[in-house]
Amino acid sequence: MRMREVPVLEPTRVLQGKDYREVLRREMDAGKIPLSLGKRCPVKCEFCYELDHSYRETLDPPKTTQEDWEFILKYINSKPTDPLQFWCLGGNEYMEWTDLFLHPKAMEWVEDFLKYTDKNIQFFTVGFVHVPKIHRLAAQYPGRINFELSVITLGRYRQQLMPHGPSVKHVLKVLDGPAVSSANFYAFDHQTMSEDARTISRINQQCVLWMGCLTPVRGLPDSTVALMRQGREALPAEAERIYDAGLPNLMTIHTEAYVTAFLNRKRIVSLFDSLELDKKDPVVMAKSVAKILTMFRKRRARFIPVPNAMLGGDSDCTVLLTFDDIAKCVVPQGYKYIYLPKCVIESGRGPEMDIAGVTLEEFTKKTGVRVRVLHKIDTKFANTRLYRNGSLQNYVEDYVRNPLARSYEAMPLSA
Repeated sequence: MRMREVPVLEPTRVLQGKDYREVLRREMDAGKIPLSLGKRCPVKCEFCYELDHSYRETLDPPKTTQEDWEFILKYINSKPTDPLQFWCLGGNEYMEWTDLFLHPKAMEWVEDFLKYTDKNIQFFTVGFVHVPKIHRLAAQYPGRINFELSVITLGRYRQQLMPHGPSVKHVLKVLDGPAVSSANFYAFDHQTMSEDARTISRINQQCVLWMGCLTPVRGLPDSTVALMRQGREALPAEAERIYDAGLPNLMTIHTEAYVTAFLNRKRIVSLFDSLELDKKDPVVMAKSVAKILTMFRKRRARFIPVPNAMLGGDSDCTVLLTFDDIAKCVVPQGYKYIYLPKCVIESGRGPEMDIAGVTLEEFTKKTGVRVRVLHKIDTKFANTRLYRNGSLQNYVEDYVRNPLARSYEAMPLSA
């Protein structure tokens, strides 16, 4: 193949010259409740994926006023109600993600939402909620609140990771009641995640224990990246400790993409078979999926494993690939056409755009590479796979204690 220069791909700018309420409307059209602190998040968690979000266009609104809130509530009320939908507090597509319970009126507006709409609400916070009120709202509006509490850790690494976070004492009070639907926390070393699981379960046996490891991306401090990778190494043993403890809570686990791909290997392979590709057809995919297909369907197509270079770090997900990532892999090698999973162009940016806002048309125009979209591999499929086998039990039994997983880990990636 003839080596070619990689062109510069330009994201579509959709917010330039627009009123900030255009941002609010776009977020609400995506099922978000776009409150704003009007400033960078003051919690400054060391692991936050928003430390570097320069890959996407953002235009954060000023601090939300009562007038803004009334506009938001009216706009949301004009939307049809889906009883299965949970409106998410906070924009995260065209706004920077922040802990919105630091807004002085957040609790009041959450109550307004429950009182003046018939819709459900979902929110994430490290714990900056008014304890008696949040438990009262959960009891008053059963089934309408999905409260995902970002515990992160209760142990020895908490001060390093969350120097401005709420105290452990406060977090335990938040857990002690009906409000919290799930508590997420992670492995950072041995006796971290497992100790947190026991502590949380003693206080609240109804909430889901949402565990795992954090994946480094670009912009994070080196010390935090090292701690995340240390947690990844400790995760199997930590998961086994919790599995053997037999805690009564429902337990899910989120780990890195290569593990998720292995746990979903049968469905990935069966879907790949249904595509009826020729062995010479070049197919773009994340490295984790390429490894599964290399293991089970070697030479059934020409696999193009693409690193998530735009996000940097250890990220390895097909849904997060950008056209810039793809161009760097396919243009120098002279590919004339590629097969592209549909999930790459189903971001919240807009129709046929990647997560950075580059369009499919821009990619084909600048690179000269023809694209054939694999419509079966869409975002719904990817998200379903992410959670379908995400129980702690499945991770321990089908990965940690599965000899085949050792072969998978040891296998070099070759496309």
